[in-house]
Amino acid sequence: MTIDLANPDLYTTDARFEMWEEYIRSDAKVWSDPGISPSGFWSVFSHRDVSAVLSPKAPFTSEYGMMIGFDAEHADHSGGRMLVVSEGNWHSVLKRLIGPFLSRLRAPELRSVLHEEVREIVERLRSQETTDIALTVGPRLPAAIVCEVIGVPLSEREHLIQLTNHAFGGEESSFDKMTPAEAHTEILFYFHELIERRQKEPGTDLVSALLADGRLSTEDVLINCDNVLIGGNETTRHSITGAFHAFQAFPGALDTLRADPELADRAVEEVVRWTSPAAHVLRVATEDCEIGGQQIREGQAVVAWLAAANRDERLFAHPHRFVVDRAPNRHLGFGTGPHHCLGAALARLELKELLTQLAAEAKAVEPREEVRWMRSNLVQGYSGLEVSMRWR
Repeated sequence: MTIDLANPDLYTTDARFEMWEEYIRSDAKVWSDPGISPSGFWSVFSHRDVSAVLSPKAPFTSEYGMMIGFDAEHADHSGGRMLVVSEGNWHSVLKRLIGPFLSRLRAPELRSVLHEEVREIVERLRSQETTDIALTVGPRLPAAIVCEVIGVPLSEREHLIQLTNHAFGGEESSFDKMTPAEAHTEILFYFHELIERRQKEPGTDLVSALLADGRLSTEDVLINCDNVLIGGNETTRHSITGAFHAFQAFPGALDTLRADPELADRAVEEVVRWTSPAAHVLRVATEDCEIGGQQIREGQAVVAWLAAANRDERLFAHPHRFVVDRAPNRHLGFGTGPHHCLGAALARLELKELLTQLAAEAKAVEPREEVRWMRSNLVQGYSGLEVSMRWR
């Protein structure tokens, strides 16, 4: 079976769910010829096959890159240096340095920022007749939290939040003459300046901790801060937007959560499963091996479609439904294995705060126009979700 699954046009409609369903039922391993990806790649879709590829004992590496387009012959230049594309001892070093800043250990420090941001989101929603959640709500919360983690001073935070929004899919009128790529470059320039400041005046933030360790070059600090910024923003913002989409598509879900606030943790897991913003991760085989009966040669790239695995009906009854109290819920929305998302705890905190306040105050989320999906093979996300809110 051959199809270029790198083609981003495949993911702009709900038809992808039918495609994945067919592949899962047939336990397909699909080869995509060279095209958008220079050397081609294998794809796996079922929960079992995706878990097998990402297993700690599997003969695969992320050091060549972790998304379609990279492979053994076309490696990511950050490989072996950035957290998500490193392995072994260096990966362990970075996890120990970065992990505490993204863990629940920091929750008390972040909780007041989180609560205030969600309050502002709710107030903004209350003041507007209609709101495009994808552009104005989804990006806001994760950007604010990541700024707190990295150590962006309060006086500079709004500027960086707006730059981040513009760089990763939002629209900020103040940057209308700047492309998203240029906005990302501006963010890198900002990080470089912040690193220089922290070298002179260390603080208790992530940048200071990375510099103090002594094993990271200035560029290592820069690319890992960028990793945290992108990882913290580019997925969580789509889960936040997707929560509104879920409440719109399944009106009873909000009522269920309002009636039993104790379901908030389960609701968070279901948001992550149902939205699956990280559509895929890529690995490269370090030796000849086999996945589900398919021979994979050393050096070949294998794409694990997380978003497909999270709708595998063998693990999730009625997988296309949003079920607030779904349990068990062994989703792979944060990946699995050594590269399980370090920011998962923070993402859960953000979503729980938002869901709790929405359930307490909102009666319903009503659509104003059709959902618009991003044209992307990497991020299963929203380019537009125009809604109206009804309040209690």
